[in-house]
Amino acid sequence: MKVTDIWQSLSPVVLLRASVVVALLTIVLKMGAWWLTDSVGLLSDALESFVNLAGAMFALLMVTIAQRPADADHPFGHSKAEYFSSGFEGILIIGAALAIIWAAIDRLLHPVPLQALGWGIALSVISSVFNGVLAAVMLRSAKVHNSMALRADARHLLTDVWTSVGVVGALIAVPLTGWQWLDGGIAIVVALNILKEGGHLVWHSSQGLMDEAIDPEHLQAVENVLQRHTNEHVYFDSLATRSAGQRSFAQVHMHVPAHWTLGKAARLRRLVEEELMAAVPGLHATLEMLPEGSETALEALEKTQ
Repeated sequence: MKVTDIWQSLSPVVLLRASVVVALLTIVLKMGAWWLTDSVGLLSDALESFVNLAGAMFALLMVTIAQRPADADHPFGHSKAEYFSSGFEGILIIGAALAIIWAAIDRLLHPVPLQALGWGIALSVISSVFNGVLAAVMLRSAKVHNSMALRADARHLLTDVWTSVGVVGALIAVPLTGWQWLDGGIAIVVALNILKEGGHLVWHSSQGLMDEAIDPEHLQAVENVLQRHTNEHVYFDSLATRSAGQRSFAQVHMHVPAHWTLGKAARLRRLVEEELMAAVPGLHATLEMLPEGSETALEALEKTQ
């Protein structure tokens, strides 16, 4: 089996189910680390794992909805449901960050000695390994499937990994320096990083819901196909694209000589559509045929405005 086939077989649904399982496992590990050490830094790490669980469960629901076929009420399908998942996870992350800051400020002002640091650090490192491996796999699969929900969950897991790295680093420094306030201080730094990631997810979700154009790499692939078929008789204009979760859409006008038969023009249109869909996986391409030199009523109206 080719490597690309392996990533293709790891569907968003399968990986999000794995994310739920890993989130439950890391909650147990990180809550155990906090219980052993009484570290507010490890508590902040554990709280983020609860957000991972809620985010993965909601993402799984949204991806399941997004895979439903088009119907009379949703003729373009349900793929935008993935953007709700990304926005919801971003809001959860922001809420968790604020809770962490609240707890960390108190610990910063009233530091306490930490206990059983060795065990606490070990449990945190183990949980980070699980999150890191899963995040790497999810990011690769998200690129193959163009899944916003999978990408958002993977980015959150990576944030969780860096959170754990920061917390572990602070906990190692506490006994070396004797600075008990490092526990609360690193928790605040971690929370600010989480807050930034949450804002990024909410922003990216909003852009997708507002019909953001397809990414530059795919747009270039579309333009390359159109350029290959452009000549003195055939040309393309009014290209418009938009992303919708795992699906993307492209609309373009194809101008052909007026004396061409409808059959000849239709054969060229089908060829171009097939090449476009091959160049961009998941693309739904729509080509409107027009005689060369003509324009649509909408184009004529836009020129007068």
